[in-house]
Amino acid sequence: MIQSAKKIVKSLLRLLLTPLRAYNHHSNGVCDHRQRKEIPNDILLTAVKEAIREGHTATIIVRGWSMRPFLEHERDKVLLEGAPRYDIGDAVLAEIRPGHYVLHRIIEIHGDTVTLMGDGNIKGTETCRLADICGVVRQYIRPRRTISADDPALKRKIRIWRKLLPLRRILLLIYGGAV
Repeated sequence: MIQSAKKIVKSLLRLLLTPLRAYNHHSNGVCDHRQRKEIPNDILLTAVKEAIREGHTATIIVRGWSMRPFLEHERDKVLLEGAPRYDIGDAVLAEIRPGHYVLHRIIEIHGDTVTLMGDGNIKGTETCRLADICGVVRQYIRPRRTISADDPALKRKIRIWRKLLPLRRILLLIYGGAV
């Protein structure tokens, strides 16, 4: 009984997340950090925020697991740009307190207050003001594929994932074990 339930959940995840899980690692399965220089987030993302406010775009490597399954730690990149307005469901880079940034999805907007939550989070949210949003994700960049944030299939998967919040703990456990 448990095995069949597990198979059903895995099938559901495959259907929802393919091709999002494809190319989980670099070609040899290992991230090569030798040619990369890391800059502390507070310095890098402050510069990114200023560049976006000046009208530029910025591409950053995703660090952390909070946007799983749509973005993978140190595998994926995102292209950020400014926007005249933000909508529920947008993935945004926001400064939630001075020098502390998150790349999470907007789940509520009330006046000037925005509530954010990572796709990989099962509880816990952050709040910020609209003015604290640095930029919105326009492209999800994977090792062999770039997906527009406006892609209808991606938007559908994100809507479904948001509705599965009560089941995320189980789905993420299975997803994490399947990667």
